[in-house]
Amino acid sequence: MGAIDEIAYPPVDAISSIRYSPNGSTLLVSAWDKNIHIYTRSGETWQLSSKIPCERPILDLAWNADSANFYVVGLDRQVVSYNADEGESSRNVLSTHSRASNKVAYSAQHNIILSTSWDGTLHVHEPPKDGAAGRYVSVELPTKPFALSLTSDRAVVVMAERKVHVYDLQALSALVPQAGETADEQQSIAVEPLQQRESNLKFMARSLACMPSGEGFASSSIEGRVAVEWFDAVQNQNQYAFKCHREKTIVKTDSGEDRPLDIIYPVNAIAFHPDHGSFATGGGDGVVALWDAKSKRRIRQYPKLPASVLALEFSKDGKELAIGISPGFEDGKEKEDPDPELIKIFVRTMGPDEAKGKPAKK
Repeated sequence: MGAIDEIAYPPVDAISSIRYSPNGSTLLVSAWDKNIHIYTRSGETWQLSSKIPCERPILDLAWNADSANFYVVGLDRQVVSYNADEGESSRNVLSTHSRASNKVAYSAQHNIILSTSWDGTLHVHEPPKDGAAGRYVSVELPTKPFALSLTSDRAVVVMAERKVHVYDLQALSALVPQAGETADEQQSIAVEPLQQRESNLKFMARSLACMPSGEGFASSSIEGRVAVEWFDAVQNQNQYAFKCHREKTIVKTDSGEDRPLDIIYPVNAIAFHPDHGSFATGGGDGVVALWDAKSKRRIRQYPKLPASVLALEFSKDGKELAIGISPGFEDGKEKEDPDPELIKIFVRTMGPDEAKGKPAKK
């Protein structure tokens, strides 16, 4: 297995998102400390090059295709664009949700920015032009969204009440010039999704990632489960869900007898390897594991880290896996400030075949 290195000067509050730039030279990290942390590659190490302060905690980040701009959402309700070189001075508000915006994604194929919000909407934006915000449309969602991920032609939104919507990105893109506005307040429109599904996960979704092949997606829940699904109806006959990120322990009953107990941790993060089609999961148990989506087998499990894994991201060439850890709610200390000593960013160098899948069991 490859080496794992810790990045100096991590955030001082819980990490929410980690994103590699497409060219691999920059690593963005967002956190509840109200800062966007920008790390740049220096030889074989990463160095903190700058921080962009924000008014409220940041929940998610996304890069554009050429690594020139990135997009930010968080508790301030705004969808914001920044230029990577100009930093804070390039701040440009693309739209404002009525409640916190929790997820953002960029489609390189259609040159649009998508954001979801706890207000039950999906905003579809044009990128800013000449320093001015472009148009956007607000799409109604049936309930509160938890996760968002894109393929080259689809957007998947996982929501409360086990609802999953799959949208046609071409159709969403066409809405912007037809009905888009630049005002912060506008009526949301109803859009028929390509597919409406019920999630295989019975409990609240925590993370979602689409397969690099565009064939399907994997989602995870607070109940220590992952579901793998395909868009094609025939392929989706092979959909499945499995348990993971659980520990077995022994507890004493009131009568003094030993009783086995399963400790179930949330699966907070999922990331697909760009080449092998395998995916990594990160859990509240501090463990990162690699899985083969097609053979339904675990490839490997890495040594336990000192806090909950909250963010994962493979580099675009698949040679690195960035891992963000922070104390979660698993220790019963959710009312306390997180211990800064347990907030860390690791980068694992991946061996050539480290994420390669395993054949199915006979």
